[in-house]
Amino acid sequence: MQKPRRSPVLLAATLGIFALASPALAQHRLHGDNDEKAQSFPWMNKSLSPDERADMVLKEMTLDEKIDLVHGNSMPGWEKPWPNYFLGNGGAGFVLGVERLGIPLIQMSDAAYGVRSSAENGRYSTALPSDLAAAASWDTEAACEYGTLIGRELRAQGYNMTLGGGVNLTREPRNGRTFEYMGEDPILAGTMVGNRMKCEQAQHVIGDIKHYAVNDQESGRNEVNAIISKRALRESDLLAFQIGIEIGQPGAVMCSYNAVNGDFACENKYLLTDVLKKDWNFKGFVVSDWGGTHSTEKASAAGLDNEEPLKDFFGDKLKEAVKSGKVPMTELNDHVHRILRSEFASGIVDFPRHTSVVDVEGGFETSRHIAEASTVLLKNDGGVLPLDGAKVRSIAIIGSNADTGMISGGGSAQVDPPGRPNAGWQAHVWFPTSPMKEVSAKAPGAKVQFDSGENPASAAALAKNSDVAIVFAYQWTSEGMDLPSLSLPDNQDALIEQVAAANPHTIVVLETGTAVTMPWLDKVSGVVEAWYAGSKGANAVANILFGEVNPSAKLPMTFPRSDADLPHAQVVQPPAHSRTDAPPKHRTEPSFSVNYDEGLKVGYKWFDAENKPVLFPFGFGLSYTTFGYSDLKIVSGDRTKVTFTVKNTGGRAGVEIAEVYAALPASAGEPPKRLVGWGRVQLAAGESKELSVTVDQRYLAIYDEASDGWKLAPGSYTIMVGGSSQELPLTQKVDLK
Repeated sequence: MQKPRRSPVLLAATLGIFALASPALAQHRLHGDNDEKAQSFPWMNKSLSPDERADMVLKEMTLDEKIDLVHGNSMPGWEKPWPNYFLGNGGAGFVLGVERLGIPLIQMSDAAYGVRSSAENGRYSTALPSDLAAAASWDTEAACEYGTLIGRELRAQGYNMTLGGGVNLTREPRNGRTFEYMGEDPILAGTMVGNRMKCEQAQHVIGDIKHYAVNDQESGRNEVNAIISKRALRESDLLAFQIGIEIGQPGAVMCSYNAVNGDFACENKYLLTDVLKKDWNFKGFVVSDWGGTHSTEKASAAGLDNEEPLKDFFGDKLKEAVKSGKVPMTELNDHVHRILRSEFASGIVDFPRHTSVVDVEGGFETSRHIAEASTVLLKNDGGVLPLDGAKVRSIAIIGSNADTGMISGGGSAQVDPPGRPNAGWQAHVWFPTSPMKEVSAKAPGAKVQFDSGENPASAAALAKNSDVAIVFAYQWTSEGMDLPSLSLPDNQDALIEQVAAANPHTIVVLETGTAVTMPWLDKVSGVVEAWYAGSKGANAVANILFGEVNPSAKLPMTFPRSDADLPHAQVVQPPAHSRTDAPPKHRTEPSFSVNYDEGLKVGYKWFDAENKPVLFPFGFGLSYTTFGYSDLKIVSGDRTKVTFTVKNTGGRAGVEIAEVYAALPASAGEPPKRLVGWGRVQLAAGESKELSVTVDQRYLAIYDEASDGWKLAPGSYTIMVGGSSQELPLTQKVDLK
């Protein structure tokens, strides 16, 4: 969601004027939390179900109170402030509560990889590694830590709803928001976001999963129509949402800007009602992306429950539509019930917001731990890594800002770094976590020197006179834009070429929000993918480089050789005649279409089906040890059980992510294979363990459009197990019951 910023000083002055003028302010305290009198209400009985409690409140509400609950009240920098504006917490927006009934305000914050807008309320936020990085850990416990930290910091800063939880599949890796999502596979992405959201909501905040659905590019996102078959939609993008919702039970789902098969997502009955609310039995509410509402009657009937951040369609227009009978009162009541239910289910009613001090050191520890589990070792020729801090005598640190910080992703996900509040919606923000400082600490006897790389000849000269050269290369991405290509920007490819030519012991550390192409790959000895590594990224990277941590992460997306190998060789742009200057809310229909003709072939499934070689495959990642696989056994039934043994065949302890894939019968018409499960195992040197992975039958099924349901294709299935999507030493055929 696009959220521009306004000066806090000017904003406060403006809000003071509105505070004097607004009669609504008398009805709401700043926090809108319960007082002692409210505890006497019968719906405050915690033994009742969230649905029962919501129904009891709904019966007491007036029409105006119901309307107040189904729209937002603006946000900093979004059009002019409203009379109720000062009640907000400086975040993405808020929804009025019903104080007389003990129902609090919903205070929302963007919290993709940390709580955004902390500077608005004078508080600090931890930046975690990006969501894509977290997905590279393939670790559901780490996902839970991630959600727990964000949930705690949301409450500490006075928020009670997160707008994080991005799970759009990486169909288009040049999408500027790829770093906010969890990769290209629906089972991995859905499982990771579900576990994150489950633990985030356990901190008594309303969770959100977004952007529903197929919001896969930023170019023309307000006007593009994604054309995709029902089967492809259900087996890929929607399956990720379905898994995430089943595991996490989020209180909200955010509908996206784009249209899907002709209807905007926020007024798309198939998506919001037929699939989400009926088929999946989702009991929470649907919130629009900011400015993503286009109508009153159509959107309401389709299943939109809350318009953000204003009330263009779900304010006076909705009230009049209800009074005239164009929108049934039962329909409005369903919207309100869902919002109230999520408030009770998440605990924001029973556990009111109380601001507190963020645990900075605890946040640093969590951020570092997750960054270590998310850093992918892509190349390690000649065992150049890990470095020996006692033996290396000279190290060249090369790259923009590598002496002071590491890059982060922009847009509404951007976390304010220390000392730089309100940096701007698309500012290039480098977190003050210094690679040079941390590398120097690991090799106290070495001469560590820095070169920015602005002059490649100077950088190459430094590299030539050093034992090891470490190039920190970056790729900045942001909401509101797509990348022109997957190449590194600012002539960094040429820089790496020159440094590698000067020193064969060159290691490249990538700080990126998506895949990158690597024309220099054969010339360097090591490549480490650090992603956007968060508040303690430099500590994590140094621990990996010097072997204090054995890398275990694996790619959640394919790294292609070139843009030409992608399903769409170029990012699809809106036509010149489209109304790109018109606000989203004024659009009644999309102005151009993208045909998702790759269909089921998302990510590695595309490269497999098209027989295209890749730079690094999905699920790939090296370790400082090695692993062997044996003894595959399969028991089929309602849930297929896959059992096998993993052995650490190297010389040090490590963690292996063992991946399970299935090839469906030819009659299914599917790509060559799909991920159906995985297991993580920690092994000492020489140790073996047996793993069992239970596979949900739906992960082996296809979506049958004729019957609108999942079914197993008849025939023989092949189960494959190994360390990446292209390294699967164990295979066995099985006939499923």
